[in-house]
Amino acid sequence: MKRLTFGLLLILSLFIAGCVSTESDVQGDSDTAPAADAEKPTIEILGMSTSEDDLNILRDQLTNNGFDVELNIQPDRGSYTTQKEAGNYDLAVNSWTTVTGNPDYAVRSLFTSDGDNTLFADDEADRLIDLASTQLPEDYQQTYTELEQHIVFDQAYVLPLYISYKAQAVNHEIIDESTVRLPKSRAAVWEMYDFTDTNLRDTEPLLVHQGLSDLTSLDPIKGNDGSINTLNTNMYVRLVNLTDDDQVVSDGSLSLNHVIAEGNQDYYFVLRDDINFAAVEGDAAVNTGVRVGAEDVKFSLERAKDRNSVPDHRTYSLHESIDTVEIVADLAELEAVTNEGTTVKAALEENLNTEIAELTADKTEADNSNGVYQVVKVTTHNPFPQVLNYLAHQSAGIVSKEQVESINTYNVEDYDVNTDIAYGDQRTVSEDSEHENTLYASGPYILVSKNDYEARFVKNPAYMVGSDYEPRMTEVIVKFIQDPETALSALRNNEIHVYNGVAENRYDIVHEDERLTLQQNESNAVAYLNFNMDGREVSTNTALRQAVLYSINQDEFISFYQGNKMPAISTVSPLVNTGLTLEADPAKVQELLEQAN
Repeated sequence: MKRLTFGLLLILSLFIAGCVSTESDVQGDSDTAPAADAEKPTIEILGMSTSEDDLNILRDQLTNNGFDVELNIQPDRGSYTTQKEAGNYDLAVNSWTTVTGNPDYAVRSLFTSDGDNTLFADDEADRLIDLASTQLPEDYQQTYTELEQHIVFDQAYVLPLYISYKAQAVNHEIIDESTVRLPKSRAAVWEMYDFTDTNLRDTEPLLVHQGLSDLTSLDPIKGNDGSINTLNTNMYVRLVNLTDDDQVVSDGSLSLNHVIAEGNQDYYFVLRDDINFAAVEGDAAVNTGVRVGAEDVKFSLERAKDRNSVPDHRTYSLHESIDTVEIVADLAELEAVTNEGTTVKAALEENLNTEIAELTADKTEADNSNGVYQVVKVTTHNPFPQVLNYLAHQSAGIVSKEQVESINTYNVEDYDVNTDIAYGDQRTVSEDSEHENTLYASGPYILVSKNDYEARFVKNPAYMVGSDYEPRMTEVIVKFIQDPETALSALRNNEIHVYNGVAENRYDIVHEDERLTLQQNESNAVAYLNFNMDGREVSTNTALRQAVLYSINQDEFISFYQGNKMPAISTVSPLVNTGLTLEADPAKVQELLEQAN
């Protein structure tokens, strides 16, 4: 998704016969409860209050195996993050969605020592991740198997819960369900949505929802979470896109075509010339008349790969494989470089309406219909075919060089969040704000304004006009609804049209409503636990961490969700079948607890 990170928290006890033990069962079961005079290790679990069912199961499993469990319950993501940064936990509950569809994304940010969301520092994990990134699928399967063995079983840094399916419900009486995609990795494709009555396009808004209202940043490189992934994906175009089954394509992107040169280090993109940046005036989107071009691509990707380009850069590790970004002005370069027996020029010209007759470094001179194109070359430090997946991620969204530089006039090292207003700061789009909305959108929609309850997006009037990718609906309103039950009720009451994220135990409700269609797909979303590796007993006690690992019974989670979850080992599990499995083992837990003492 991510990547989506959120906690799973216990509020109420569940009484589910034959599935998980209740608290009273745990206290009264002499066969599984530890002796009264035994010293129980205490595990403090941090999470949010949004998924109490999972924490109830986890609590009972740990208690059954001789642990005392203390819960650090936080009501929202901001409070959760504050507690996590303060180190007030032994074990934190999280989720990660690989929104790029490639295994390197599933591990690099979380499991490398300098990742932007790193959970631990380990030289062997770093080595294996870097090795896998240079390999093709037939080779990297073994490398990712070794990585999972090391970080899950040998060191128990992270503990798996399950892989989720993804599902959304569509009100097919209002929305043409055939236009609503459910990609495995990519965020919602708003420009494709349409009403069943197309006459409503200009008079009625599309109503969708998300749980988080506090937006990390509308600068695509400064956030990588559920608050902005869908929003930024629809506000900034990228060089490539993902299909619904995670194939990299140019369709609907800034490039008309792309090609990998021989050696797998140079990647060429021929750009389309029918997108201008949109800005906001009053409560409307306007065409700035400024084309989205190669200089914006170069600027966007160079700042994306530079961890020091902005304060609080949260996605640099996704783009550190990029060495250089160049605007190709010499046509001879395309004729000299071969790819699978042909020239790059010939490969780029496939499916173009007009052959490439001339290249220009000036975006205002591009004229595709007359054969004048812009071409961008991305070169990686090492062979790295997975770079294309990262270029499809929202953090590779193309921003306006001119606009961002005019807003970000501060010195990065002296940036003060209280006084400096950076490009993409949500304060610039909040209702009644004293700050001007300074967003420039290269994508199909632009955010006009938001409050605590909703965000209003308007169609970019200069986005691929007349093409199959021109947005169909004039306005999109995102309702902020944190509680899943409330969101489902909103769908059934026509307060939203599409509900993305239907819980597995609510599928029946959707099926029973004749106005609704349930769409389902496998996902790359993994729920997992990570230990605090700094300053707690679990930080240095591997046996204690392993004891927690073997207390986890994934079958109980899958049973609770009526079979609508899948076993996991790590965040790479949905993408690479390593063959590893986790089996709960109470006897082994007791052995490990003896070693841990």
